[in-house]
Amino acid sequence: MQQAEQFAHIAAELAAESDPAETLSSICDFAVEVIDCSYAGIHVVRDREIETGAASDPLIEHADKMQTVVGEGPCLDAIWEHDTLVVEDAATDSRWPKFGPIAAELGLRSILSVRLFTYHETLGALNVYASGVREFSPDDIATVQVLAQHASIALASARKGSDLRRARDMRHLIGQAQGILMERFDLSEEQAFRALRGFTDHSRRLTDVAEQLVTTRNAAPLD
Repeated sequence: MQQAEQFAHIAAELAAESDPAETLSSICDFAVEVIDCSYAGIHVVRDREIETGAASDPLIEHADKMQTVVGEGPCLDAIWEHDTLVVEDAATDSRWPKFGPIAAELGLRSILSVRLFTYHETLGALNVYASGVREFSPDDIATVQVLAQHASIALASARKGSDLRRARDMRHLIGQAQGILMERFDLSEEQAFRALRGFTDHSRRLTDVAEQLVTTRNAAPLD
């Protein structure tokens, strides 16, 4: 399959994914496939916190965690510096004196990290790894950057769809809880909503209260 056809296939496959976790896993699989690297992983940004979203091997989950622990690494810099980072030999790269030796000891000598982003936000970074030194050519870098563009669009779309489904489910749950209170206590829709809000506090959100009421069908334990 020629590269243009390959990326058309990848774009179509990613667009078909609706779950963010499945999208992340697919991106890792495609990364290993398109440049024939040893491993791939994705860091994702959630509320300014960085975590591993997917990895092709548990070894990469460990390596990602170590970057967070020591507070440095190419994957983190790709996110915060909005750049593409290339490590030709982690054992000798002076930019990350704490993480470099750890990566080398894990057998991750070559690393390529590319930011995942849209015009509105930074989503994370796509990271590919190889056991040898200077494994990534300029063509490899360009290929991963193109994949990262497709991945960014797919991930942003999956997240949006997931958020919309979650918001719809929350509205439905609150509506069910309102209906229970309206029927049981002869309340209007507005009165039932105010009653639900009255049971919330710093430790219980409106959806928590609604879920408890719908699950137990008993308003008494809400007090």
